[in-house]
Amino acid sequence: MLKEIQVTGNKDTRSGFGDGILEAGRKNKNVVALTADLLGSMKLNAFVKEFPERFIQCGIAEANMICVAAGLTIGGKIPFTTTFANFSTGRVYDQIRQSVAYSNKNVKICASHAGLTLGEDGATHQILEDIGMMKMLPGMTVIVPCDYNQTKAATMAVAEFEGPVYLRFGRPVWPIFTKESDFIIGKAQKISDGKDVSIFACGHLVWKAIEAGKILEEKGISVEIINIHTIKPLDVAAIMESITKTNCAVTCEEHNIIGGLGDSIAQVAAKNLPIPIEFIGTNDTFGESGKPTELLTKYGLDTPNIVAAAEKVIARKKG
Repeated sequence: MLKEIQVTGNKDTRSGFGDGILEAGRKNKNVVALTADLLGSMKLNAFVKEFPERFIQCGIAEANMICVAAGLTIGGKIPFTTTFANFSTGRVYDQIRQSVAYSNKNVKICASHAGLTLGEDGATHQILEDIGMMKMLPGMTVIVPCDYNQTKAATMAVAEFEGPVYLRFGRPVWPIFTKESDFIIGKAQKISDGKDVSIFACGHLVWKAIEAGKILEEKGISVEIINIHTIKPLDVAAIMESITKTNCAVTCEEHNIIGGLGDSIAQVAAKNLPIPIEFIGTNDTFGESGKPTELLTKYGLDTPNIVAAAEKVIARKKG
């Protein structure tokens, strides 16, 4: 099954967002885009050109942007706030908690340049805590798509979804290997069937998990890879179906292992079927400036580390 996966192109996930919000805007006149002085970086140019009356430039005032978005929902608008992930969460957490989550406002918080693959901008911009911050907010849906197609599909889907959403995507050009039709909010995507180890991944690391899976299969290891694009609400049924079969798991995320996808998977296992789990992600550390792929390697988020984690967790299971 992994050998059949075809790369149909290479494109950044933030462009998937830009194309997705344009389509969403065409379908629904209530879709409104807001940005904090990052129109180009957030790929909003086409949307602004077609719908200039539905665009609000808030300037470098992210907290105000969140509050403006919350207010717009009262009039029936569907606001999409846009800036880097660090500024979408860490800078404005109080405003999100009080003005969006607490009152269950229909705001779509769209966050680009997340994780280590932001690259040369360095630790101050490479937020690695945002998934945890956002999934802890009651009622907040958290989505981390894996490629251009899935990000476009997710953007269009959240426009039709009622309630606050955190949509996280990235900066680097990345392989495209999914179909837009594969995405359903809250429904995990099974990439491959396997019986020896479950690999749960989100975002850019889904592709790294696929690369690792191909190497493992060449070694005679049967790998089940599941794309957990929706961190919350979590597809518990899909997780349980997989770990009941494999009895071990590896989790992969471009995020701190404290509070992210791995913690969510571990909680499901602890409640229902305790199994050995290995965690791929940053470990209680900030990032640094560097080339995206080199940073993934330095912090242990690359293909060889996923292979090693899978072999380790299988050995723990047998032990």
